[in-house]
Amino acid sequence: MTDKEITKVSDIMSRDVISVEPTATVSDAVRLMRENHTSSVLVERRDEADEFGLVTVGEVASEVLAKNLSPERVNVYEIMSKPVVTLAAEMNVVYAVRLLTRFGLTRALVVDHDRNPVGIITLRDMVIRSVADE
Repeated sequence: MTDKEITKVSDIMSRDVISVEPTATVSDAVRLMRENHTSSVLVERRDEADEFGLVTVGEVASEVLAKNLSPERVNVYEIMSKPVVTLAAEMNVVYAVRLLTRFGLTRALVVDHDRNPVGIITLRDMVIRSVADE
């Protein structure tokens, strides 16, 4: 049996976490997505007892555009997913993939020991990296 090196979530995650305040408009969030070439933005916590939210292009499509709402008049807190599933940066990618697929998710927030966001990881990135490493 060969010893395969463990790939951690921190080895694959995107370290650029783009965030907005809960009261930002969907239009503001989409502008940030476009400028940063990403498909999601983190919604900040109001305080330490609060949880992070996440807005994706899918939510913008289903909750704003498909309902013919104005992105300039809808706040991100109205459409965000919250709470967001978080993964420890040191988690083995195998377990991260299992967790996301079990819940039908495509991405998760990566946090440090103090629950501070340090990255975003997607199922796509984990699959591509894991299969390429074999």
